[in-house]
Amino acid sequence: MAHPISAFQAAYISIEVLIALVSVPGNILVIWAVKMNQALRDATFCFIVSLAVADVAVGALVIPLAIIINIGPQTEFYSCLMVACPVLILTESSILALLAIAVDRYLRVKIPVRYKSVVTPRRAAVAIACCWIVSFLVGLTPMFGWNNLSKMRRTQEPNGSQEFVITCQFETVISMEYMVYFNFFVWVLPPLLLMLLIYLEVFNLIRKQLNKKVSSSSNDPQKYYGKELKIAKSLALVLFLFALSWLPLHVLNCITLFCPSCKTPHILTYIAIFLTHGNSAMNPIVYAFRIKKFRTAFLQIWNQYFCCKSTKNAAGSTTEAEQGN
Repeated sequence: MAHPISAFQAAYISIEVLIALVSVPGNILVIWAVKMNQALRDATFCFIVSLAVADVAVGALVIPLAIIINIGPQTEFYSCLMVACPVLILTESSILALLAIAVDRYLRVKIPVRYKSVVTPRRAAVAIACCWIVSFLVGLTPMFGWNNLSKMRRTQEPNGSQEFVITCQFETVISMEYMVYFNFFVWVLPPLLLMLLIYLEVFNLIRKQLNKKVSSSSNDPQKYYGKELKIAKSLALVLFLFALSWLPLHVLNCITLFCPSCKTPHILTYIAIFLTHGNSAMNPIVYAFRIKKFRTAFLQIWNQYFCCKSTKNAAGSTTEAEQGN
């Protein structure tokens, strides 16, 4: 029989639901904006859509599963493992999408003349598909055997049947060795460091080009690279917020693994979890305030579909918004 939900759990669930209610509509709006606005159809925004899909799934799937895990139902080991794995898949998908965005921005400033012939829609689609395939392989690794089942069998006696019934908790089924050595040290930290280096090089290249005013695919190099600098700063902010949101939880995992006797306050763990889930709601806000193309598309959607304005009036409103920037 399920135990009653405590006041602390009720507060936790309320915050998670609030995050989901912001994340899901916000990222659906991002996908909608790219779909309806031709100006948002280049490779960068395709990768942003992939990132938004992962963020929608965090709000619609991972957060409800996290609430279930927090309640701690009695379930079979592999059923609990299936509940725990989606967050691993979606985290990796977000990281690889951010890496693809960083590489794309680098190519835009490194080879502006050849960029469109190198980064074609087909290659962008292949890159997105590869990101998701790798994400599933990394995130489902615990299902293939790198989990705590053998450890639990050594410490507990099964209930006489083939099924191994447990209280479902993330740390109960997911191996900390997997989380630290494989997930963090291989698939989280190196991509984040690589992205840091890429963006530093992007900013360096843009500043050199702005100083030299070299020829580019644009008639006005100053305007072209000025726009690239602004977009690069916005996307670097997205990366910074992702790192800020996810690193605390991975640091806590390292403490759990390397210092078993260290007692981490539960409130710190919950704050780290809220940061990871809350990150899925941050990106649409960044796009709205920092990237004019998104802001224009958001205003167009709002005016056309929510304010019941005609398409002509909506277009006029968004044009005025653009002129005001």
